[in-house]
Amino acid sequence: MPARSIASLSLSFGLVSIPVKLYSATESAADVRFNLLASDGSRVKQQYVSEASGEVVERSTMKKGYEFEKDRFVVFTADELKALEDSASHVVEIVAFIPEKSVDPIYYDKAYFIAPDKRGGKPYSLLQQALRESQRGALAKWASKGKTHIVLIRPAQDGLIFQQLLFADEVRSLADLHIEQVPVSAAELKLALQIIEQGTEESYDPTAYENEEKKRILAAIDQKIEGKEVVSNEPDETESSGQVIDLMEALRASLSKGGGGARQKPAARKAKEEAEVAEIPAPRTRKPAQRAEKAPAVSAAPAKVRARK
Repeated sequence: MPARSIASLSLSFGLVSIPVKLYSATESAADVRFNLLASDGSRVKQQYVSEASGEVVERSTMKKGYEFEKDRFVVFTADELKALEDSASHVVEIVAFIPEKSVDPIYYDKAYFIAPDKRGGKPYSLLQQALRESQRGALAKWASKGKTHIVLIRPAQDGLIFQQLLFADEVRSLADLHIEQVPVSAAELKLALQIIEQGTEESYDPTAYENEEKKRILAAIDQKIEGKEVVSNEPDETESSGQVIDLMEALRASLSKGGGGARQKPAARKAKEEAEVAEIPAPRTRKPAQRAEKAPAVSAAPAKVRARK
């Protein structure tokens, strides 16, 4: 099924106006959703109950209030709240061009795709190529559904990404955790860098990973449909001694295992790395932690079974 646009917008690029269509870049429907049911199998519905009387309150009679003190509210009517909203606009105003990497991904919110609308092909391609050549993104303002959003329009191989950003007061500061910066030795850092080198990949391939939890749930649903017993998958549990880990020993162990499962480098590089590590004293012998046995995996039933209604 072809993608369906959710809005028609116009990018204001200097004196150039680029007509575009907005598309959702993610698929929330990919999640497995369950319905709440009563004991007889019927659906249940949500109700709102008054804390004072315990009676059910109809939505049509509700008011919105802001609690400024304990149990004290200021009430707003629907018209008053509507007057506070920003008026929606199809114009997305570009306010600045910034280095794309200057925005910390922690500020990334929902992502959209934008594609050129009628007569927008050439200016769209021009903006895409200009952003790629300059390695910059276009910072813009977008008013939608009564709210003003800050977005970063960034170039991709096949088009432009419309990245909605969070405001500063929506992101907590890591500095608030007061994390102690513990000094590390040159030898420890050297081993850590070798482990990183062993596990280095040129890029992230999202197709190399899959949602294992979703896979187990869908397999269990198929088994339920077929009347089979659902097998419980118990997670692996590693015994914890509560002892302080010897960092150098852990680094050596990780390096000897190829960086925790990472691909091994050519033999010449491996020999060179072993020679470098040999200068550091050998680690103390430690018994490996025992792992609990894995429970049998749930085998996936045919996908067509799940389509029954």
